Amino acid sequence: MNDSLRAARVATFVYFSLCGTLMGTWVVNIPAIEERVDITHATLGGLLVLLGLGAFIGMQVAGRLTDSLGARIVVPATGVLCSAALVLPGLPREPWTLAGALLAFGFCNGCLDVSMNAHAVHVEKAYGRPVMSAFHATFSVGGVLAALVGAATASAGLSPAAGMAATGALGIAIALVSARALLPTAPTAADTGSAGQTEQGPAAEHRGTSRRIWILAALALLVMLCEGAANDWSALHLKDVLGAPASTAAFAYGTFAATMTIGRLLADRLVARFGSMAILRYGAATAAVGITMVALSPWIWAAFAGWALFGLGLSGCVPQLFSAAGHADPSAAGANVSRVAGLGYVGMLAGPAAIGWLTHFVALNHAFVLLILLCAITAVAAGILRTVSDRTREMAASSS
Repeated sequence: MNDSLRAARVATFVYFSLCGTLMGTWVVNIPAIEERVDITHATLGGLLVLLGLGAFIGMQVAGRLTDSLGARIVVPATGVLCSAALVLPGLPREPWTLAGALLAFGFCNGCLDVSMNAHAVHVEKAYGRPVMSAFHATFSVGGVLAALVGAATASAGLSPAAGMAATGALGIAIALVSARALLPTAPTAADTGSAGQTEQGPAAEHRGTSRRIWILAALALLVMLCEGAANDWSALHLKDVLGAPASTAAFAYGTFAATMTIGRLLADRLVARFGSMAILRYGAATAAVGITMVALSPWIWAAFAGWALFGLGLSGCVPQLFSAAGHADPSAAGANVSRVAGLGYVGMLAGPAAIGWLTHFVALNHAFVLLILLCAITAVAAGILRTVSDRTREMAASSS
């Protein structure tokens, strides 16, 4: 393995961490920005839809640009743009200007998200072994860095705009410095080991690949809907359903996020040994067991265990779906990843809203039955990731 490939992998880690840090910096500044603009929670919720809309549009644009121009150009360019756009939400004093700022920041973030994932697919292909999950783990690490930086800037008395500007300036420098290490070209041949390819000619193969991509996108929507629900409802579950104090309830999301990060750091080795289909199937099944514990248990300690299992089970699912989308046709990795990431992002935004809507009819813990069902569907549909290696592994197991 040459030094340039190792450098490209390190640079990809840097961009994932940068993306997580930029998004996390916005998140930790939400309370201060909400107070500055003087808006209600309901108004903020509506404005956040624009953030998601911008991200979705950016993902579609960046996917095509990455395929046509190459990740070595698009990734650093979007890294610079996203870093520069970070300061925008910290400047407005009126809701309508905040709306425009969130739309712009969301667009830039979506561009960076898809382009770096497309480059990660090319790095993984060059390595010849799974490395995608570790990249997603560093995105979570970036969120932790954002929390630390946000606490430091707040204690120093800096305004949200000043703190976000400082973080964005550092992000611009990091994006530019890391650019040279990215892979100069992208693979153009399709991955012959991927499932879903046929020998019926280019047209039939294209239809098969397109159908498979949309199935992967639908599964990403289900999995990321579960993630989004955990992000917004885990702490409220412990506080409102089990009566835990706020200080204790806050650890519910921390437990979920910690096990998700740990799971992603371990998932690549498990994928290499058992295959991506097994990780998706048994990961979704584990998540279903975890959220069932959360929904049914009257004990706080069991709820913590359930959230931990939920995070651990979901941890490896999204990276496998992104990786499969990119490898289905590496010459169109950006466009394919943008479809899967875009629909998945819709699920991330819809998760909290779906659970909130159900709470009008049933208790919060009973609303989690929806998440159990989505995890079960994902586990059943995991066969979409079956590859030649999986079939060989299954034949060897059945003959032994």
